[in-house]
Amino acid sequence: MIDITEARHHVLERCPPGAPLVMPVREAEGCVLAEPVVAAESVPPFVNSAIDGYAVQAASLAAGGQMPVDLPVVDEVAAGSCTDRVLGAGEAIRIMTGAPVPAGADAVVMVEDTERLDDGARVRIHREVSAGESIRGVGEDVHAGAALYPAGTVITPAVLGVLASVNVREVTVYPRVRVAVLSTGDELVDDGSPLRPGQIRESNRTMLFAALREAGCEPVDLGIVRDDEAQLEQVLREAVDWCHAVVTSGGVSMGDYDVVRHVLSGMADMRWMQIAIKPAKPFAFGLLTATDGKAVPVFGLPGNPVSSLVSFELLARPALRRMMGHVHLDRPTVLAVASDGLPRKLDGKLHLVRVLATFGPDGRVHVRSVGAQGSHQLAATSMANAIAVVPDGEGIAPNGDVAVMLLSPDAMGGAPWA
Repeated sequence: MIDITEARHHVLERCPPGAPLVMPVREAEGCVLAEPVVAAESVPPFVNSAIDGYAVQAASLAAGGQMPVDLPVVDEVAAGSCTDRVLGAGEAIRIMTGAPVPAGADAVVMVEDTERLDDGARVRIHREVSAGESIRGVGEDVHAGAALYPAGTVITPAVLGVLASVNVREVTVYPRVRVAVLSTGDELVDDGSPLRPGQIRESNRTMLFAALREAGCEPVDLGIVRDDEAQLEQVLREAVDWCHAVVTSGGVSMGDYDVVRHVLSGMADMRWMQIAIKPAKPFAFGLLTATDGKAVPVFGLPGNPVSSLVSFELLARPALRRMMGHVHLDRPTVLAVASDGLPRKLDGKLHLVRVLATFGPDGRVHVRSVGAQGSHQLAATSMANAIAVVPDGEGIAPNGDVAVMLLSPDAMGGAPWA
């Protein structure tokens, strides 16, 4: 057996980022910038009001020496419009959030601190303001010419909003990886028909398709391929000509009927691994050459569903993210509290225990086993939102510390400060 670190190094160094391409910014959510972005415009592009209220000269309110102060309202400015009126001393102009601040004004009084008089012809102001209060200056958020985002930035919804605000129409990004996913085996059924003796429902391909999409890939469903070497070879050769990677499930062990192993051994530069982890010991990785000469990564995941999922999380997902230009390849990890402990026996393997993570009253993450840990017991694993990494030995004592990889932080039942 080999260490998980060696297996990951072997895979990751053979999965470099793809060639960058130019993409319309509205299509780039989740992609990674391959080139930095420089702001072409300032935000805000003009001096504007931060609130609904009245534009004034701050000195006009201080001059009276006491509050309230009544001022005539000489104009009104809505967002999207402007006024040529220059505000004089002792005057007010009604203004809406985002509207340009009139010349002569140096502050805005929020509407909650005012009272309309004479059907809006005058306003009574109940507190003083300082010069500059509630006014947004040009470039207060972004200055034109500023280095906005470096290469390697993930385009989140917030980043998209900023790019739109400075009129970025296209970005140079690493493309999403198109991944062919298939399951193999004569025993698999996915058409809803009654099971015959020896048959089982297909689940791995369905699970992995969703996992690939969640990772930001573009999965392509190739269906179930029967235990026929010629058919499997044809499917794989066609897939690598229009996909960037292939994920298979099943057939990577040492058995005589492991068709995937037989076929890929003759087609690709493969490494068949036995990794010192539990679950997911068998794993295969290699490069299959497409018609145009490109090297396409092939990830051979084990057939047991839990093993397949864990292999994907530890090996395939990080590699595919690297191909898409990501810098942070793995899920977030925390040092958690194993509330009930996580016992195990010495066996020379790193145990990857599926757990439920929640925030405790101490503000730390606490984990408990979801129960059944067999590599075939997907139902229990489906309730896990984290994987505890338990080193070889006797396990983790109750309330002991354990490193945890968070699979779904949004399912942890509340923020740590709640």
